[in-house]
Amino acid sequence: MVAKPRSRCCCSSVFIGVIILIAIIIAVIFTIRHRSNHSDDDGSNVKNYANALKIAMQFFDIQKSGKLENNEISWRGDSGLKDGSEASIDLSKGLYDAGDHMKFGFPMAFTATVLSWSILEYGDQMASLNLLDHAKDSLKWTTDFLINAHPSPNVLYIQVGDPVTDHKCWDRPETMTRKRTLTKIDTKTPGTEVAAETAAAMAAASLVFKESDTKYSSTLLKHAKQLFDFADNNRGSYSVNIPEVQSYYNSTGYGDELLWAASWLYHATEDQTYLDFVSENGEEFGNFGSPSWFSWDNKLPGTHILLSRLTFFKKGLSGSKGLQGYKETAEAVMCGLIPSSPTATSSRTDGGLIWVSEWNALQHPVSSAFLATLYSDYMLTSGVKELSCSDQSFKPSDLRKFARSQADYMLGKNPEKMSYLVGYGEKYPEFVHHRGASIPADATTGCKDGFKWLNSDEPNPNVAYGALVGGPFLNDTFIDARNNSMQNEPSTYNSALVVGLLSSLVTTSSSVESF
Repeated sequence: MVAKPRSRCCCSSVFIGVIILIAIIIAVIFTIRHRSNHSDDDGSNVKNYANALKIAMQFFDIQKSGKLENNEISWRGDSGLKDGSEASIDLSKGLYDAGDHMKFGFPMAFTATVLSWSILEYGDQMASLNLLDHAKDSLKWTTDFLINAHPSPNVLYIQVGDPVTDHKCWDRPETMTRKRTLTKIDTKTPGTEVAAETAAAMAAASLVFKESDTKYSSTLLKHAKQLFDFADNNRGSYSVNIPEVQSYYNSTGYGDELLWAASWLYHATEDQTYLDFVSENGEEFGNFGSPSWFSWDNKLPGTHILLSRLTFFKKGLSGSKGLQGYKETAEAVMCGLIPSSPTATSSRTDGGLIWVSEWNALQHPVSSAFLATLYSDYMLTSGVKELSCSDQSFKPSDLRKFARSQADYMLGKNPEKMSYLVGYGEKYPEFVHHRGASIPADATTGCKDGFKWLNSDEPNPNVAYGALVGGPFLNDTFIDARNNSMQNEPSTYNSALVVGLLSSLVTTSSSVESF
């Protein structure tokens, strides 16, 4: 009588065991498939992002001025060797701004700041592809120029070349012979935004070289402090004081640059003075509660994200309460980017690209995607699982998915099936608005006769590898024409943003908690 129940119990146990085993197998299969699908979403493109990053890094070499070292760009040579000579300083280095031969200090400093930030956050990813030294070399080429452009505490040279004169020519930088005039700011002609952006660049770069070159790092930090004091103590817009710049890099205000510079100086020094500055001036300059677009002109979204980093990783930080407005606005910026968020921006093309401006349309989606990956990684590293957007919650993976969508669009997943990163993919712009790329290296041209290359129907003889062109119109269309500078001209500050974005997507990453 006792055996039957035992027999039934045994059968029952076997049956339950089989069910459990089947459930485990199904769970394992589901997990593998889920991970595989997740990999398809987030990992299968890693190789593509890595290849694109290698290409993107080359544009810095193409844009270099001065006596080139270890030059691997066959159609580039030494140029601008006498830049700065009229002021008896050496401004031969630095980067040409875009398709012309101008050196604009304001966007060049922004390039250095963003490239520094990219290295600080994602240097390990760059190193895994043997690109970290390349990135640091490009950065130093730029900061060497910025150091020389700051010969005394209250003087900063902010421009080499006259754009009106420069744009009357179509020639190679190696053969230009026109006068390279200089523009500067000082106490009589202040330019707070340029001085502050250059301070931010110096402070951020000082962190990049802190371990590898302590002397150079200290030099950068000294310049950063002087430039911040110069910017803060002599407030005035360079666009107002030097009206000639308004046609090219007109500034809409300097409050964002002061906050941006102070934020970077705090990270570089941990001097409470700089943290107090952002806390005390946030209400005036921070535009709290109003998310905006990160660009060479508007540093506020970058500042909101950078200061949020402190709230994620330095919980007991003195003065952290003064950062609340920055953190809340950073969250608003992020909520505006996620397509399914209740507060998602409607500024998008039908193809899904963030679209804010006709000129250089890709700057804003690339910069937004870069900030999104940063914030996603801050959340992951600090264990914050959700972002609240009105009555809905989103995960770090939602931010990363948005960032990938912008990167994928840029690299060819768009209605035109066009990669806007020159040299990447099977189809990319062949008529890039870039003088050096459009003129054969062995051609002999002067200022005027070079325009035949601008007007040529033939593709560029030199490929401007890594150039990110301006991008599509709102209707997702693009005209690959050399005269179409609105859509087809690249810029160095776009390249810094692209390098940051692609580095962040090379692998699912976490953040370093301190620079």
